Amino acid sequence: MSDTPIYAVGDIHGQLEQLEQALALIDADGGPEAEIVFLGDLVDRGASSRAVIQRLLDGQLEGRNWHVIKGNHDRMFTRFVTQGVAGDARILSRLDWLHPRLGGPSTLASYGVETDGLTPAQIHAAAQAAVPARHMEYLQGLDLYLQRGELLFVHAGIAPGVPLLQQTEDDLIWIRDPFLKYSGPHPWLVVHGHTALEMPYHFGNRIDLDGGAGYGRPLLPAVFEGRDCWLLTESGRLQLVP
Repeated sequence: MSDTPIYAVGDIHGQLEQLEQALALIDADGGPEAEIVFLGDLVDRGASSRAVIQRLLDGQLEGRNWHVIKGNHDRMFTRFVTQGVAGDARILSRLDWLHPRLGGPSTLASYGVETDGLTPAQIHAAAQAAVPARHMEYLQGLDLYLQRGELLFVHAGIAPGVPLLQQTEDDLIWIRDPFLKYSGPHPWLVVHGHTALEMPYHFGNRIDLDGGAGYGRPLLPAVFEGRDCWLLTESGRLQLVP
């Protein structure tokens, strides 16, 4: 088991300032060469989705040791722009991506696309004209997970008992209760986001790093050395224990 640090950042949701603060905390702890995993949901709810995507894309093009995982909000965004599809069978409410609660309008606004008073077809046409193809290609090409030793980084979680190569994309980016309510061991310590908490929490078999940045709470990055985990704060490391 390697104790080489690896850092993780939970759901960003269009919060560029929060992202920059998280990157500064990581840089102070691990330096500019730090390996970082971003757990998806780059977009929606916050005002700067376009800038967040560009920041991560540019960092990887610069050769940063960064890995970006696909989240369900990232897929909803790409499906709308490329196909005009605003709904998803895994949304538990009757809302679709164009409802402010899910955050689509704020993402489109970051590209200069207004939604008020327009039909979905009109919004789709405006989005296709405004959103760079490079951003769509980038989001569509994101990995669904990253495995490092005893750690598995994924957006939403995994279906318990299902081999990794047999996990479905829908589960990896959308799963909730079957994963969240499972208290048995997994083959790895699963590090995920997707389910917003008041702050990140260690559940023993998994760590949820979605501290609710999409709802105005701080984006706290974490560092892992083996299975040991600490949150990075302005006052130093804060260990997360089960």
